[in-house]
Amino acid sequence: MSSSLSDASDIHSQITRQIVLAIEAGAGNEDFHLPWHRSGSSVLAPQNVESGLSYRGINLIALWVAADRRGFTKGRWGTYRQWQKQRAQVRKGEKATQIVFFKMLARDEGSEGDEREVLRSRSAFVARSAFVFNEAQVDGLLTPDKHQTPQSLARREDLDRFIEATGARVHIGGEDAFFSPAADFIAMPDQDRFFGTDTQTVSQAWYATLLHELTHWSGHQTRLARQFGRQFGDHAYAMEELVAELGAAFLCADFGLSTTPRPDHVRYIGQWLSVLKSDNRAIFSASGAAQRAVSFLKDFSTPAQPGA
Repeated sequence: MSSSLSDASDIHSQITRQIVLAIEAGAGNEDFHLPWHRSGSSVLAPQNVESGLSYRGINLIALWVAADRRGFTKGRWGTYRQWQKQRAQVRKGEKATQIVFFKMLARDEGSEGDEREVLRSRSAFVARSAFVFNEAQVDGLLTPDKHQTPQSLARREDLDRFIEATGARVHIGGEDAFFSPAADFIAMPDQDRFFGTDTQTVSQAWYATLLHELTHWSGHQTRLARQFGRQFGDHAYAMEELVAELGAAFLCADFGLSTTPRPDHVRYIGQWLSVLKSDNRAIFSASGAAQRAVSFLKDFSTPAQPGA
C-alpha cells in the first residue's frame, strides 16, 4: 500500500472512530442524542475563522462531534496559524481536532507510461489531515462571532419558500411522516401532532422532520438516484436513513433550527454503528451524499446566472 493510500486510510479510521464513539456515548445516555442534536445548532454550525466559510460534509460532522464531546459553545474554528493571523493565541495544552481536506497530487513531468494513467494522475486527489482549534480554546480574539441565534417563529417564510422552490409534492395530514419513492410525494402530519421540548419548538420539530423527508426526496431515481434499500435492516436502507439524517442536520444548521432526536432514531442506531464499524469510509460516503443532497435542494432557490 502506498504512503498516500495508507495516510488516507488512517484519516478515515481516526475520524470514523471519533464519530462512532460519540454515537455510542449519545445512545447510551438517558438523555439520548447524537452529536448534531443540540439546542441552537445554528450557533454551532462550524465556520472557518479566516475564510468565514462553513465547513462541509464530513468535517461538519467531525467538528460537531468535537463540540458536543468537549462542551464548546462557539462556532468558529481555525488552525494554529489562522488563529495567530487573527491576533489570537491557542492556549497551551489545548488539543486540536482532526479534519480532512483533499489535495491534488502534482504530476511528475518526467513520468512515462500509458496516456490514460498520466491523465488519471493529473486529476488524482489525496486525503490530508488538518488540525483545528475551536474559538473556546484561544485567548485574545477581538473579532466578534457573527453567528445568529436560532429563530423559533411559528411559520418560517424563508423555509416555506425554500421547500416550495423544490417543487416537491408535500401532502399534509395523517399521522406519519415519510417519503414515498413509488408515488414520489412527501407525507407530513399537521403541526399539532408534534411536541415541543425545552430546546425545540413545535414549529422547529415540524420543519426539521420535513427537511429530513425532503432529503429523502432528493434521492429519487429521477433526481440524485440514491439506493433506498428494499426493507428495514439492509445496508442500503440504513445508509439512506443516515444520509437523510445528516442532510436534515446540515439544513437545520443553515436555517437556524434546533434539532432533537426523532422518536424513530433509536431503531436505527444499531444499524448505523454496524455500518460505520464495518466500513471506515461509510460516514464519508454518507456525509458526501448528504452534502450533495443539500446542494441539489439549494440549487432550486439559486437564481440562474445570465447566459447560463
